[in-house]
Amino acid sequence: MQIGELARRAGVSTRALRYYEQVGLLAPARAANGYREYDELDLIHARNIRDLLAIGLTTEDIRGYLEKGCLDRPLEETPRCAAELTTVEARLRSLDERISRLQRLRDRLARHGEEIRRAIENGEAVR
Repeated sequence: MQIGELARRAGVSTRALRYYEQVGLLAPARAANGYREYDELDLIHARNIRDLLAIGLTTEDIRGYLEKGCLDRPLEETPRCAAELTTVEARLRSLDERISRLQRLRDRLARHGEEIRRAIENGEAVR
């Protein structure tokens, strides 16, 4: 199948498919005329890549899954690969750290807002 059909069936744009190829996540065959030719495995990979990117994995994470053959079947059918657990746990730790930093920033901003509000109420703020 050609790139347009794959994009439609995988639920991604042709631009996304070209990007997946550029970063080494897809490697379609080329027809004599230079057109990309995709097969059913490429379709499975494109859908899996789309879904894994949507949950926050990086292209580097996904490349590791592909190299281990973890994405050769639809995600819901794939027996879990041990490599996935390590990656998922690392991503969760990273998200937890980011959430913690954002919560501290939010708390600081809220305190600053309260200080401004009190200054306004006490007539101490410049308007």
